Amino acid sequence: MRIPPALTPGSGASTRDLERDRQAMGVSLPRHIAGPLIQVVKRLALANLVLFTAFLVVYLDRDGYTDAKDGEVGALDALYYVTVSLSTTGYGDIAPYSDLARLLTTFVITPLRVAFLIILVGTTLEVLTERTREQWRVGHWRKTLRDHTVIVGFGTKGRSAAETLMRTGVTQDRIVVVDPSTEVVEQANAEGYAGVVGDATRSNVLLRARADRARQVVISTQRDDTAVLVTLTARQLSKSVRIVASVREEENVPLLRQSGADSVITSASAVGRLLGLSMVSPSSGSVMEDLIQQGSGLSLKERPVTRAEAGKSPRECDDLVVSVIRGHRLLPFDDPEARTLQLQDRVVVIRRTAGDEEKVGPAKQKEGRPERGPGSWRIPRG
Repeated sequence: MRIPPALTPGSGASTRDLERDRQAMGVSLPRHIAGPLIQVVKRLALANLVLFTAFLVVYLDRDGYTDAKDGEVGALDALYYVTVSLSTTGYGDIAPYSDLARLLTTFVITPLRVAFLIILVGTTLEVLTERTREQWRVGHWRKTLRDHTVIVGFGTKGRSAAETLMRTGVTQDRIVVVDPSTEVVEQANAEGYAGVVGDATRSNVLLRARADRARQVVISTQRDDTAVLVTLTARQLSKSVRIVASVREEENVPLLRQSGADSVITSASAVGRLLGLSMVSPSSGSVMEDLIQQGSGLSLKERPVTRAEAGKSPRECDDLVVSVIRGHRLLPFDDPEARTLQLQDRVVVIRRTAGDEEKVGPAKQKEGRPERGPGSWRIPRG
Protein backbone atom coordinates (compact mmCIF):
# COMPACT_ATOMS: atom_id res chain seq x y z
CA MET A 1 0.00 0.00 0.00
CA ARG A 2 1.41 3.34 -1.01
CA ILE A 3 0.60 6.53 0.94
CA PRO A 4 -0.57 9.18 -1.53
CA PRO A 5 1.32 12.47 -1.59
CA ALA A 6 -0.39 15.63 -0.53
CA LEU A 7 -1.54 17.92 -3.30
CA THR A 8 -0.09 21.27 -4.09
CA PRO A 9 -2.62 24.13 -3.88
CA GLY A 10 -2.67 26.57 -6.71
CA SER A 11 -3.69 29.79 -4.94
CA GLY A 12 -3.56 31.56 -1.63
CA ALA A 13 -7.17 30.68 -0.87
CA SER A 14 -6.64 27.03 -1.76
CA THR A 15 -3.57 26.83 0.44
CA ARG A 16 -5.49 28.02 3.49
CA ASP A 17 -8.54 25.90 2.71
CA LEU A 18 -6.56 22.73 2.15
CA GLU A 19 -4.53 23.22 5.31
CA ARG A 20 -7.76 23.74 7.25
CA ASP A 21 -9.23 20.61 5.66
CA ARG A 22 -6.14 18.59 6.51
CA GLN A 23 -6.39 19.66 10.15
CA ALA A 24 -10.10 18.88 10.19
CA MET A 25 -9.45 15.44 8.68
CA GLY A 26 -6.65 14.95 11.18
CA VAL A 27 -4.16 13.43 8.76
CA SER A 28 -1.16 15.10 7.19
CA LEU A 29 0.16 13.02 4.33
CA PRO A 30 3.75 13.42 3.11
CA ARG A 31 4.32 16.13 0.50
CA HIS A 32 6.37 15.31 -2.58
CA ILE A 33 5.37 18.37 -4.63
CA ALA A 34 6.91 21.61 -3.38
CA GLY A 35 6.36 25.27 -4.13
CA PRO A 36 2.73 26.23 -3.38
CA LEU A 37 3.88 29.77 -2.60
CA ILE A 38 5.33 30.05 -6.09
CA GLN A 39 1.93 29.20 -7.56
CA VAL A 40 0.29 31.78 -5.31
CA VAL A 41 2.74 34.47 -6.36
CA LYS A 42 2.25 33.64 -10.04
CA ARG A 43 -1.53 33.93 -9.83
CA LEU A 44 -1.40 37.17 -7.87
CA ALA A 45 1.11 38.61 -10.31
CA LEU A 46 -1.08 37.63 -13.27
CA ALA A 47 -4.20 39.17 -11.71
CA ASN A 48 -2.34 42.39 -10.88
CA LEU A 49 -0.91 42.51 -14.40
CA VAL A 50 -4.41 42.32 -15.89
CA LEU A 51 -5.63 44.99 -13.48
CA PHE A 52 -2.69 47.31 -14.20
CA THR A 53 -3.02 46.88 -17.98
CA ALA A 54 -6.70 47.81 -17.88
CA PHE A 55 -5.97 50.78 -15.62
CA LEU A 56 -3.25 52.03 -17.97
CA VAL A 57 -5.55 51.79 -20.99
CA VAL A 58 -8.34 53.72 -19.29
CA TYR A 59 -6.09 56.34 -17.71
CA LEU A 60 -4.27 57.16 -20.96
CA ASP A 61 -7.64 57.70 -22.65
CA ARG A 62 -9.34 59.28 -19.61
CA ASP A 63 -10.58 62.19 -21.74
CA GLY A 64 -12.87 59.74 -23.57
CA TYR A 65 -14.66 58.83 -20.32
CA THR A 66 -17.18 60.79 -18.32
CA ASP A 67 -17.95 60.73 -14.63
CA ALA A 68 -21.56 61.25 -13.58
CA LYS A 69 -20.35 63.09 -10.50
CA ASP A 70 -18.15 65.89 -11.92
CA GLY A 71 -17.58 64.88 -15.54
CA GLU A 72 -13.80 64.42 -15.15
CA VAL A 73 -11.95 61.12 -14.78
CA GLY A 74 -8.72 61.06 -12.80
CA ALA A 75 -6.34 58.31 -11.76
CA LEU A 76 -8.52 57.22 -8.84
CA ASP A 77 -11.60 57.27 -11.06
CA ALA A 78 -9.80 55.16 -13.66
CA LEU A 79 -8.76 52.60 -11.02
CA TYR A 80 -12.31 52.51 -9.67
CA TYR A 81 -13.77 52.03 -13.16
CA VAL A 82 -11.33 49.22 -13.97
CA THR A 83 -12.06 47.45 -10.68
CA VAL A 84 -15.84 47.45 -11.09
CA SER A 85 -15.54 46.60 -14.80
CA LEU A 86 -13.25 43.58 -14.37
CA SER A 87 -15.36 42.26 -11.53
CA THR A 88 -18.47 42.67 -13.80
CA THR A 89 -20.14 44.91 -11.21
CA GLY A 90 -20.54 47.96 -13.50
CA TYR A 91 -22.37 50.70 -11.60
CA GLY A 92 -22.51 52.95 -14.71
CA ASP A 93 -21.39 56.14 -12.95
CA ILE A 94 -18.25 56.19 -15.14
CA ALA A 95 -18.76 55.36 -18.80
CA PRO A 96 -16.91 55.75 -22.13
CA TYR A 97 -18.47 58.27 -24.49
CA SER A 98 -15.84 58.82 -27.23
CA ASP A 99 -15.47 56.39 -30.13
CA LEU A 100 -11.88 55.54 -29.16
CA ALA A 101 -12.87 54.85 -25.56
CA ARG A 102 -15.69 52.57 -26.67
CA LEU A 103 -13.40 50.72 -29.07
CA LEU A 104 -10.83 50.23 -26.29
CA THR A 105 -13.55 48.97 -23.98
CA THR A 106 -14.76 46.54 -26.64
CA PHE A 107 -11.43 45.13 -27.84
CA VAL A 108 -9.16 45.62 -24.80
CA ILE A 109 -11.11 45.96 -21.57
CA THR A 110 -13.57 43.18 -22.42
CA PRO A 111 -10.83 40.55 -23.14
CA LEU A 112 -9.05 41.63 -19.97
CA ARG A 113 -12.33 41.19 -18.08
CA VAL A 114 -12.65 37.66 -19.49
CA ALA A 115 -9.05 36.87 -18.51
CA PHE A 116 -9.66 38.18 -15.01
CA LEU A 117 -12.78 36.02 -14.65
CA ILE A 118 -10.89 32.97 -15.90
CA ILE A 119 -8.30 33.48 -13.16
CA LEU A 120 -11.02 33.79 -10.50
CA VAL A 121 -13.10 30.86 -11.76
CA GLY A 122 -10.01 28.71 -12.33
CA THR A 123 -8.85 29.34 -8.80
CA THR A 124 -12.26 28.44 -7.38
CA LEU A 125 -12.48 25.23 -9.40
CA GLU A 126 -8.97 24.27 -8.39
CA VAL A 127 -9.82 24.80 -4.72
CA LEU A 128 -12.84 22.51 -5.03
CA THR A 129 -10.93 19.92 -7.04
CA GLU A 130 -7.93 19.87 -4.72
CA ARG A 131 -10.15 19.71 -1.63
CA THR A 132 -12.24 16.83 -3.00
CA ARG A 133 -9.20 14.92 -4.19
CA GLU A 134 -7.44 15.41 -0.86
CA GLN A 135 -10.47 14.19 1.10
CA TRP A 136 -10.80 11.16 -1.18
CA ARG A 137 -7.14 10.26 -0.82
CA VAL A 138 -7.19 10.62 2.96
CA GLY A 139 -10.36 8.55 3.15
CA HIS A 140 -8.88 5.85 0.91
CA TRP A 141 -5.66 5.88 2.92
CA ARG A 142 -7.58 5.39 6.15
CA LYS A 143 -9.60 2.49 4.75
CA THR A 144 -6.58 0.58 3.42
CA LEU A 145 -4.16 1.27 6.28
CA ARG A 146 -3.66 -1.71 8.59
CA ASP A 147 -0.85 -3.76 10.19
CA HIS A 148 1.31 -0.64 10.34
CA THR A 149 3.39 0.98 13.08
CA VAL A 150 2.27 4.06 14.98
CA ILE A 151 5.03 6.11 16.61
CA VAL A 152 3.78 8.49 19.29
CA GLY A 153 6.33 11.25 19.82
CA PHE A 154 8.78 11.96 17.02
CA GLY A 155 11.70 13.32 18.98
CA THR A 156 15.13 11.70 19.18
CA LYS A 157 13.76 8.41 20.50
CA GLY A 158 10.87 8.21 18.07
CA ARG A 159 13.05 9.08 15.09
CA SER A 160 15.63 6.48 16.09
CA ALA A 161 12.88 3.88 16.46
CA ALA A 162 11.60 4.66 12.96
CA GLU A 163 15.09 4.41 11.46
CA THR A 164 15.68 1.09 13.21
CA LEU A 165 12.39 -0.30 11.93
CA MET A 166 13.27 0.67 8.37
CA ARG A 167 16.68 -0.99 8.68
CA THR A 168 14.94 -4.20 9.65
CA GLY A 169 12.72 -4.14 6.58
CA VAL A 170 9.69 -2.03 7.56
CA THR A 171 8.90 0.33 4.70
CA GLN A 172 8.35 4.02 5.36
CA ASP A 173 4.75 3.91 4.17
CA ARG A 174 3.98 1.52 7.04
CA ILE A 175 4.90 4.11 9.69
CA VAL A 176 2.53 6.82 10.97
CA VAL A 177 3.81 9.56 13.26
CA VAL A 178 1.65 11.13 15.98
CA ASP A 179 2.91 14.29 17.68
CA PRO A 180 1.27 17.36 19.24
CA SER A 181 3.66 19.70 17.43
CA THR A 182 2.65 20.86 13.96
CA GLU A 183 6.27 21.67 13.11
CA VAL A 184 7.41 18.15 14.05
CA VAL A 185 4.72 16.51 11.89
CA GLU A 186 5.49 18.82 8.97
CA GLN A 187 9.15 17.83 9.22
CA ALA A 188 8.13 14.17 9.30
CA ASN A 189 5.99 14.79 6.18
CA ALA A 190 8.99 16.32 4.43
CA GLU A 191 10.94 13.14 5.19
CA GLY A 192 8.19 10.95 3.74
CA TYR A 193 6.18 9.86 6.80
CA ALA A 194 2.45 10.22 7.23
CA GLY A 195 1.60 12.22 10.32
CA VAL A 196 -1.24 13.11 12.68
CA VAL A 197 -1.13 16.29 14.73
CA GLY A 198 -2.76 15.95 18.14
CA ASP A 199 -2.67 14.69 21.70
CA ALA A 200 -2.25 10.92 21.60
CA THR A 201 -3.89 10.55 25.02
CA ARG A 202 -7.20 11.19 23.22
CA SER A 203 -8.71 8.20 21.47
CA ASN A 204 -9.91 10.21 18.45
CA VAL A 205 -6.31 11.22 17.68
CA LEU A 206 -5.09 7.62 17.74
CA LEU A 207 -8.08 6.62 15.62
CA ARG A 208 -6.93 9.07 12.95
CA ALA A 209 -3.66 7.12 12.83
CA ARG A 210 -5.73 3.89 12.77
CA ALA A 211 -4.07 2.61 15.92
CA ASP A 212 -7.02 0.22 16.22
CA ARG A 213 -5.71 -1.58 13.11
CA ALA A 214 -2.01 -1.16 13.79
CA ARG A 215 0.36 -4.05 14.37
CA GLN A 216 2.40 -2.16 16.95
CA VAL A 217 2.46 1.18 18.74
CA VAL A 218 5.73 2.76 19.82
CA ILE A 219 5.33 5.32 22.63
CA SER A 220 8.29 7.67 22.96
CA THR A 221 6.81 10.68 24.72
CA GLN A 222 8.80 13.12 26.81
CA ARG A 223 6.83 12.55 30.04
CA ASP A 224 6.15 9.27 31.82
CA ASP A 225 2.61 10.25 32.83
CA THR A 226 1.82 10.95 29.17
CA ALA A 227 3.22 7.55 28.21
CA VAL A 228 0.89 5.89 30.75
CA LEU A 229 -2.19 7.67 29.38
CA VAL A 230 -1.27 6.91 25.77
CA THR A 231 -0.74 3.24 26.66
CA LEU A 232 -4.15 3.04 28.32
CA THR A 233 -5.79 4.70 25.32
CA ALA A 234 -4.04 2.48 22.77
CA ARG A 235 -4.86 -0.67 24.71
CA GLN A 236 -8.50 0.37 24.94
CA LEU A 237 -8.65 0.73 21.16
CA SER A 238 -7.04 -2.65 20.47
CA LYS A 239 -6.47 -5.68 22.66
CA SER A 240 -4.08 -7.32 20.20
CA VAL A 241 -1.78 -4.45 19.20
CA ARG A 242 1.77 -4.73 20.52
CA ILE A 243 2.70 -1.69 22.62
CA VAL A 244 6.32 -0.75 23.28
CA ALA A 245 6.77 2.22 25.59
CA SER A 246 9.71 4.27 26.77
CA VAL A 247 9.90 5.79 30.25
CA ARG A 248 12.51 7.92 31.95
CA GLU A 249 12.16 6.61 35.50
CA GLU A 250 12.48 2.91 36.32
CA GLU A 251 9.89 3.14 39.07
CA ASN A 252 7.23 3.76 36.41
CA VAL A 253 7.90 0.48 34.58
CA PRO A 254 5.34 -1.57 36.58
CA LEU A 255 2.73 1.13 36.01
CA LEU A 256 3.30 0.99 32.24
CA ARG A 257 3.01 -2.79 32.24
CA GLN A 258 -0.22 -2.66 34.23
CA SER A 259 -1.51 -0.10 31.75
CA GLY A 260 -1.10 -2.60 28.92
CA ALA A 261 2.44 -2.13 27.55
CA ASP A 262 4.04 -5.35 26.27
CA SER A 263 7.57 -4.00 26.53
CA VAL A 264 8.90 -1.07 28.55
CA ILE A 265 12.30 0.48 27.99
CA THR A 266 13.83 2.66 30.69
CA SER A 267 15.76 5.19 28.67
CA ALA A 268 17.68 6.85 31.49
CA SER A 269 18.73 3.57 33.13
CA ALA A 270 19.64 1.99 29.80
CA VAL A 271 21.92 4.87 28.90
CA GLY A 272 23.43 4.82 32.40
CA ARG A 273 24.20 1.10 32.16
CA LEU A 274 25.80 1.56 28.76
CA LEU A 275 27.92 4.41 30.12
CA GLY A 276 29.02 2.33 33.09
CA LEU A 277 29.83 -0.66 30.88
CA SER A 278 31.86 1.55 28.55
CA MET A 279 33.89 2.87 31.50
CA VAL A 280 34.57 -0.60 32.89
CA SER A 281 35.19 -2.21 29.51
CA PRO A 282 35.28 0.10 26.47
CA SER A 283 35.26 -2.87 24.08
CA SER A 284 32.18 -4.36 25.71
CA GLY A 285 30.46 -1.00 25.44
CA SER A 286 31.27 -0.86 21.72
CA VAL A 287 29.87 -4.36 21.21
CA MET A 288 26.64 -3.46 23.02
CA GLU A 289 26.27 -0.30 20.96
CA ASP A 290 26.81 -2.35 17.81
CA LEU A 291 24.08 -4.79 18.88
CA ILE A 292 21.44 -2.12 19.39
CA GLN A 293 22.36 -0.24 16.22
CA GLN A 294 20.79 -1.99 13.25
CA GLY A 295 22.28 -1.86 9.79
CA SER A 296 25.93 -2.84 10.26
CA GLY A 297 28.06 -5.25 12.25
CA LEU A 298 26.27 -7.50 14.74
CA SER A 299 22.55 -7.30 15.33
CA LEU A 300 19.88 -8.91 17.48
CA LYS A 301 17.08 -10.66 15.68
CA GLU A 302 14.04 -12.68 16.71
CA ARG A 303 13.10 -15.53 14.40
CA PRO A 304 11.18 -18.83 14.50
CA VAL A 305 12.91 -22.15 15.04
CA THR A 306 13.45 -24.02 11.77
CA ARG A 307 12.54 -27.65 11.23
CA ALA A 308 16.22 -28.54 11.08
CA GLU A 309 16.78 -26.95 14.50
CA ALA A 310 13.77 -28.55 16.23
CA GLY A 311 14.91 -31.17 18.74
CA LYS A 312 18.41 -29.69 19.03
CA SER A 313 19.91 -27.57 21.76
CA PRO A 314 20.46 -23.82 21.32
CA ARG A 315 24.22 -24.42 21.11
CA GLU A 316 23.77 -26.49 17.97
CA CYS A 317 22.18 -23.69 15.99
CA ASP A 318 24.17 -21.83 13.36
CA ASP A 319 23.25 -18.50 14.96
CA LEU A 320 24.29 -17.56 18.47
CA VAL A 321 21.10 -18.07 20.50
CA VAL A 322 20.79 -15.83 23.55
CA SER A 323 17.14 -16.48 24.50
CA VAL A 324 14.30 -18.85 23.70
CA ILE A 325 10.70 -17.64 23.55
CA ARG A 326 8.27 -20.41 24.45
CA GLY A 327 4.69 -19.30 24.55
CA HIS A 328 4.69 -16.09 26.59
CA ARG A 329 7.87 -16.94 28.50
CA LEU A 330 11.37 -15.71 27.76
CA LEU A 331 13.94 -18.40 28.64
CA PRO A 332 17.73 -17.87 28.74
CA PHE A 333 19.65 -20.13 26.36
CA ASP A 334 21.08 -22.12 29.32
CA ASP A 335 17.71 -22.62 31.05
CA PRO A 336 17.03 -26.34 31.61
CA GLU A 337 13.65 -25.97 29.88
CA ALA A 338 15.38 -24.58 26.78
CA ARG A 339 17.82 -27.44 26.31
CA THR A 340 15.71 -28.83 23.50
CA LEU A 341 14.20 -26.47 20.95
CA GLN A 342 10.63 -27.00 19.83
CA LEU A 343 9.18 -26.15 16.43
CA GLN A 344 6.75 -23.67 17.99
CA ASP A 345 9.57 -21.77 19.75
CA ARG A 346 11.10 -18.50 18.69
CA VAL A 347 14.71 -17.60 19.37
CA VAL A 348 16.57 -14.35 19.86
CA VAL A 349 19.91 -14.61 18.10
CA ILE A 350 23.01 -12.53 17.44
CA ARG A 351 24.05 -12.51 13.81
CA ARG A 352 25.81 -10.33 11.30
CA THR A 353 23.77 -8.14 9.02
CA ALA A 354 23.24 -9.27 5.43
CA GLY A 355 25.76 -6.77 4.09
CA ASP A 356 28.52 -7.93 6.40
CA GLU A 357 27.88 -11.60 5.70
CA GLU A 358 28.81 -11.00 2.07
CA LYS A 359 32.17 -9.56 3.14
CA VAL A 360 33.19 -12.74 4.95
CA GLY A 361 34.40 -14.35 1.74
CA PRO A 362 33.56 -17.54 -0.12
CA ALA A 363 31.63 -19.97 2.02
CA LYS A 364 29.54 -22.99 1.32
CA GLN A 365 25.85 -22.51 1.92
CA LYS A 366 24.09 -24.73 4.39
CA GLU A 367 20.38 -24.15 4.84
CA GLY A 368 20.81 -20.58 3.61
CA ARG A 369 23.64 -19.75 6.11
CA PRO A 370 27.45 -19.63 5.73
CA GLU A 371 29.21 -22.80 6.76
CA ARG A 372 31.33 -22.61 9.88
CA GLY A 373 35.05 -22.62 9.49
CA PRO A 374 38.04 -20.30 9.08
CA GLY A 375 36.90 -16.83 8.14
CA SER A 376 33.32 -17.48 9.22
CA TRP A 377 31.43 -14.81 11.09
CA ARG A 378 30.11 -17.23 13.72
CA ILE A 379 30.93 -16.10 17.25
CA PRO A 380 32.82 -18.75 19.29
CA ARG A 381 30.97 -20.09 22.29
CA GLY A 382 32.60 -20.55 25.66
